[in-house]
Amino acid sequence: QVQLVESGGGLVQPGGSLKLSCAASGFTFSTYAMTWYRQAPGEERELVARVISGMTNYADSVKGRFTISRDNAKNTVYLQMDSLKPEDTAVYYCNARRYTITYWGQGTQVTVSS
Repeated sequence: QVQLVESGGGLVQPGGSLKLSCAASGFTFSTYAMTWYRQAPGEERELVARVISGMTNYADSVKGRFTISRDNAKNTVYLQMDSLKPEDTAVYYCNARRYTITYWGQGTQVTVSS
């Protein structure tokens, strides 16, 4: 059974940091591209950061503030989020993709507010 379980979300003040984790099971984690997406209320889901074969890419809005990493031994992908802004408030989703196969986590809420 495939599972992607996100954790680490919560409420943080502007300028603060959070680290999200996504624990994967039920598939060969190391062979999948791993991506964090987010969706704010009333907005479309957008790509935040992706890691594939050691290469990373980021949305312009988070470059220099967010860092994606993966630990294939632990079947986990992380998103370190620094210098958080109110506009980073959203539900953050973990995604695994290999060719036409894609899996989604249930999401974790991140709220940036004073």
